[in-house]
Amino acid sequence: MDFTGKVALITGGGGGIGRATALGFALRGAKVMVVDHDAQAAEATVQVVAQQGGDARAHVADVTSGAAVRDYVQATLDAYGRIDCFFNNAGIEGTVTSIETYEEDMFDRVIAVNLKGVFLGLKHVTPVMLAQGGGAIVNTASVAGLFGGPGMAAYVASKHGVIGLTKVASSDLAGRGVRINAVCPGPVETRMMRSLESQRNPHDPDAVHKAYAASAPSGRYSLPEEVAGAVLYLCSDLSGNVTGTQLVIDGGRAGAGGVAPARR
Repeated sequence: MDFTGKVALITGGGGGIGRATALGFALRGAKVMVVDHDAQAAEATVQVVAQQGGDARAHVADVTSGAAVRDYVQATLDAYGRIDCFFNNAGIEGTVTSIETYEEDMFDRVIAVNLKGVFLGLKHVTPVMLAQGGGAIVNTASVAGLFGGPGMAAYVASKHGVIGLTKVASSDLAGRGVRINAVCPGPVETRMMRSLESQRNPHDPDAVHKAYAASAPSGRYSLPEEVAGAVLYLCSDLSGNVTGTQLVIDGGRAGAGGVAPARR
């Protein structure tokens, strides 16, 4: 997977899966634009890349704003001249609570970031790729986009929507040089999962961690680098005829019919 001479654009690049993917691209020769709503987090990723000899720049953006998305696309073109790979990754977890107590404002926010943000990224990046003759896009969905789970109405709905967008966009652009796929991580060792564990059981989040891990045949969480590897594959020439798919990275949990542990 050689990305020498290519440019990767990553939203939600300030930590977790986004940071691991930025470093993965950079170590394989790509120039990387790191987009995040948190300026310090984005700059920290740039520093991690720089320490490994890579080339990355940071850009602060709210992915729910069409104008801000246009700005991060233009910033990437101004810096590097093209966009070959787009990891459409920004997302938030929202709250964990039953449907009748889920706050409307929080529901709107999760849908705006996780679903509208992905739509806007697709809308404004695909014309660039079409004009330059091709590219690869990976959207971050989730195993929560494949089945339901208690207490996560907005998150589950948003990730089902991301899979739907992936199917539509890949169909729209198939045969025109732009491939669009999704990754569906299960539990990953990230800040987001620590937040969800704490929300499910504030008194003993470690018990939730153990329950999630035990629900996977592999018996553990995935690492951010393992999800990054899937993204790199889907952006590489090795997956040249792969489009419209959802690649699950969850230690076999979805295949075994696993669902999220109930809120305790």
